[in-house]
Amino acid sequence: MEIIDPNSNPNPIPPVPEKPVENKKMIAGLCAILVGTIGVHKFVLGYNQEGIIYIVAFVVIFIFSLITCGIGTFLFIPLGAIPFIEGIIYLTKSDEDFFETYQKNKRPWF
Repeated sequence: MEIIDPNSNPNPIPPVPEKPVENKKMIAGLCAILVGTIGVHKFVLGYNQEGIIYIVAFVVIFIFSLITCGIGTFLFIPLGAIPFIEGIIYLTKSDEDFFETYQKNKRPWF
C-alpha cells in the first residue's frame, strides 16, 4: 500500500522556463556613439539615474554655453567623448561578456 502525503500536490505545475533575456549590446553601443551626450544608452540598459546625470550635464553645459555666448561649448567635447568611448567598449566586448558586465551585474560606468 502506497502512503500519500496529504501536503503533496497530485498535479504539480511544471516550472515555467525562463524567458530569454535580450542582449542590448548593439542598440546600447550605437546609441552611445550617436546620441550619447544625452544619455540614451544608459536608459536602454536600465540605468535611469546615470541617464538623468547625462541629461542634467547636457542642459547645464548648454545653458552655460548660451550665457557665455558660445565660449562654454568646449565642455561638450568631454561630454561627447565619454559616451563615444563607452559605445566603442560596448561594441568590442563579446556578447556574453557584455551581458554579464552591464545587464546581469549592472555595472553602470565603463
